[in-house]
Amino acid sequence: MVKRVALIRGDGCGPELVDCMVKVLKAVNAQVEIRVCDAGFEWWQKHGGDSFIPKETWNVLENSDACFKGPTTTPPDPNTPRSVAVSIRQRFKLYANIRPIKTFRGAEGPLGPVDFVCVREATEGLYSGLEFRLNDDAAFAIRKITRNASIRVAKRAFEEAVKRGWSRLIVVTKRNILKETDSLFFNSVQEVGKAYPNVNVEEYYIDNFAQQLIKNPQRFTQHVVLGTNLFMDIVSEEASALVGSIGMLYSGNFGDDYAMFEPAHGSSPKYKGLDKVNPTATILSGAWMLEYLEDLERSRAIFEATEEVIAEKKVVTYDLGGDARSSEMAEEIAQLAAKKLR
Repeated sequence: MVKRVALIRGDGCGPELVDCMVKVLKAVNAQVEIRVCDAGFEWWQKHGGDSFIPKETWNVLENSDACFKGPTTTPPDPNTPRSVAVSIRQRFKLYANIRPIKTFRGAEGPLGPVDFVCVREATEGLYSGLEFRLNDDAAFAIRKITRNASIRVAKRAFEEAVKRGWSRLIVVTKRNILKETDSLFFNSVQEVGKAYPNVNVEEYYIDNFAQQLIKNPQRFTQHVVLGTNLFMDIVSEEASALVGSIGMLYSGNFGDDYAMFEPAHGSSPKYKGLDKVNPTATILSGAWMLEYLEDLERSRAIFEATEEVIAEKKVVTYDLGGDARSSEMAEEIAQLAAKKLR
């Protein structure tokens, strides 16, 4: 059965990276109906409005089985709307942002190989958008943490550990300072953990975790690392340095009945049109989307092909030690993935 995918090409280098991903999906004859739709800062600059996402796009999203979002630009100007990603996560209750952190053979980081998964609560916390300016000298942001949201993302984190055959889950908090909000989050995780007696729970304060991630990253191999929105956004980006670059980090945003897939990095406007950004994160986000849509064979072929192209190091982008263009690396992956399915 053909599945429907809403495709947002994004801003900056996003469209060319999305083209790389689509090239790979076509090469493996993915059974998806792609509907390209508008969204992002560049669209908003032309059309204006109170959202980076037009009404027509919301209609496409609501009538699709999944969404793929290329990198989009989110300016810091308080007079601009909230980000595309945050808007979609909140609208569809995509409460679990999951970013696997796994070393690729041939692209080992300077601190050694790692293999763990970051799970980030993605609908509330400091990303709730509850901010206001009191006067010229004071502004406030509300860190919203609820038991319901904490429990549902904790369940997803425990399930991720079980699925991978892992027995360790780390909860990242700052509970000694954020006594109310982080205690509510941590206690919710503990409550869920009673149903998973084979998964051991350990707590790290965010500052210590950030230090240990650099001092002894192998400490976290075969762990699921769970935390609130801002903490895990920062931690997962720090962790990307362990596997080469943010260009390697694919991600998915999951709710109970919908998902959005995206590379973890931003739109890099300075690289727009240069065909040089590492397409790995975008291509593997697309492969993960196929897995979500129950096309396991094609998903596996793309993952294996990507890993082999990186390990071979012949047709890779500059950040991986090569001189290939984004499109050239994508073509190499596409051809190899297609061969695996013959």
